Amino acid sequence: MPRSNRLFEIIQILRAARAPVRAEDLADKLEVSKRTVYRDIAALQAMRTPVEGEAGVGYMLRKGYDLPPLNFDEEEIEALHVGLAMLIRTGDGALQQAAARVSRKIANVHDSADWLQVAPWGAPQDDPELACVSIALLRRAVRSARKLGLSYVDKEGQQTTRVLRPLGLIYHVDCTLLAGWCELRGGFRHFRTDRMLGAELLDQSFAEEAPALRRLWREQEDWNYIFSP
Repeated sequence: MPRSNRLFEIIQILRAARAPVRAEDLADKLEVSKRTVYRDIAALQAMRTPVEGEAGVGYMLRKGYDLPPLNFDEEEIEALHVGLAMLIRTGDGALQQAAARVSRKIANVHDSADWLQVAPWGAPQDDPELACVSIALLRRAVRSARKLGLSYVDKEGQQTTRVLRPLGLIYHVDCTLLAGWCELRGGFRHFRTDRMLGAELLDQSFAEEAPALRRLWREQEDWNYIFSP
């Protein structure tokens, strides 16, 4: 998690707390060391954020401190609530955690819309304990335009090892697909994440080619689900 996001998250945790929060508890929630928490608290205090407390006792946010409100109308809030909840269907654990953080931030400044419920059934969870490939790793490969080494089993049960230029992720109801240019086949291919045996982020970049490849892929495959204003 980038430091700026972590500082914001510390503020959110302290705002919601009714008692001092210990550094070790903050460290557990943020998945960092206590030393990092102490540095972050010092950084917030240096920015005149009213964080009070000390090591061994815990930290609180002085009452009256607030962040600028998020200006959404009722239907926008309900759309966000349903959309964030539906991320549980993607099987993407990192996105689900991010959605939970966003939901808490929205709930802190708006009335809850928890009467809107979303059934959790969908794509298999990318649980590393089950030897599943992390979808967050695939997103990172797309975002950074780095080649990906992939071990894959197709629908016929044949295993192959490929090098991909990953271009996008398509979240279906029951599975997630990684789209990319396959160097083995010399063309665009789509790979189900639940058939991936392993994935490795390679050092090779294709950043200069990525925009043109992605545009060509979207034109050929007609993958364009972006909402237009």
